Amino acid sequence: MESVVNLREDIEVSEATLRTLAELRQSSSAGELGIGEEDFERLLLGIGRRYHFGHPEKQTTQAGEQVGFLRGLRLEDLLLAYACAQGSEIAWERFLLLYRETMYRAGYSIAGSDSLGRELADSLYADLFGLRERDGERQSPLRHYHGRGPLGAWLRSVLAQRYVDHYRRHRRETPLDEHEEPVAASNMQTVTAGDPSADGAILRKAVEDALHELNPEECFLLTAYYLDGRTLRELAPLLMTHSSTVHRRLERLAAQLRKHVLKSLRRAGVDRRHAQEMLSIDVRDLDIPLKKILQLSSSQMFPLSEAIEAKGGSDA
Repeated sequence: MESVVNLREDIEVSEATLRTLAELRQSSSAGELGIGEEDFERLLLGIGRRYHFGHPEKQTTQAGEQVGFLRGLRLEDLLLAYACAQGSEIAWERFLLLYRETMYRAGYSIAGSDSLGRELADSLYADLFGLRERDGERQSPLRHYHGRGPLGAWLRSVLAQRYVDHYRRHRRETPLDEHEEPVAASNMQTVTAGDPSADGAILRKAVEDALHELNPEECFLLTAYYLDGRTLRELAPLLMTHSSTVHRRLERLAAQLRKHVLKSLRRAGVDRRHAQEMLSIDVRDLDIPLKKILQLSSSQMFPLSEAIEAKGGSDA
């Protein structure tokens, strides 16, 4: 296990980052879950290094970027998942209280069958508990949750993957005359539902294509709200409108992007059910340089750029 000292040196952790780590631990449930100071710091800095603190294209990060990334993590979800993976009884009791019924409902929603949904959820729960060990260490899929999105959404995406795996096994075991109509030959090379690496590549391209279709104002709106953390109240005067109007624009834009991505996935040969489930993946976990794509060039600059600069500028 890598030492915290080596991790700090490798990342070049700033004093502001260290203060933030202390503040976050103090205000979190780490103590209740039995997560010590060193483990807490190793966990968060390890995730920060993995994702270059939100800037995949950069090897070094500034203090403000480190702090912003750490504060943006779903900390309570992350600590709960980490403690569960470590075998904490307190954490598992809390997990069961929060997510057992949620997993059953998600399983039913995904599989369309109560019995199969419960079977998928129970199977996943057993794996999450880490019944298997390797080199004396519990092997739990929860180790792959990094707090970049809600734990509930992550669990649903894992359940969806389990259902796809089940469906593919079922198709292999079912006589050919019972199969659905085969996918068109032109799509045979791209229909890879259930292959995580292929799914990621297809979804990444679909998302990037959708983002490239945005106009400058839409780029600004997404960057300011989702990446820079500006509030509706802060954005309203910049866009010369009411905060409720900004909210409606964001909702329409999200629906527009979802529709565009779904259409791209279908064109790539992904069946509709699996395409819908792929959309539950947190876009931040796709290693897409979001800010780089959304950044406005000087020739495309949004007309309100002067007002934005007057307000302190956007990091986009």
